[in-house]
Amino acid sequence: MRTTSFIILVLAVFLIGFGVTLRYGLPFGDGGERTPAAPVAAPDDVLRAHFTSCDGPQRINCVVDGDTIWFGGDKIRILDINTPETSSPQCDREYRLGLQATARLTELMNDGPFSLEKGDEEADRYGRLLRRVTRGGQSLGDILVDEGLAERWQGYKGNWC
Repeated sequence: MRTTSFIILVLAVFLIGFGVTLRYGLPFGDGGERTPAAPVAAPDDVLRAHFTSCDGPQRINCVVDGDTIWFGGDKIRILDINTPETSSPQCDREYRLGLQATARLTELMNDGPFSLEKGDEEADRYGRLLRRVTRGGQSLGDILVDEGLAERWQGYKGNWC
């Protein structure tokens, strides 16, 4: 009797997990994908921090989403890209891609020293500093674009659905 109950419990957990995977997809790729390594830092790349997810009121060094970070207490919008929304997505696909972009940006930010480059404007209309994040002269935003987790910024949000 206990063996049968255990088998039913294991089967139920498996089926629930399978159903969630079918509904929402795998959160970070299909497990067979390998993300390319981040570019190697150049001598000019001197900024460094340990980035976590922006949870809670204290935001010093954290990743908000795939195109916004807090660094040293400043909120920074990565100026050359746009990523799917996680706070107000228009569809499940946008939400999943937004989570992937956020996780990948966190990984890239923690992969070593980086630089912040100013663009034509200091800040956006929300007061976020506008900066390009680079390592070894390569934009980390370009990596997200190449991996399909971001689009080049066109002055407006794209449709991820």
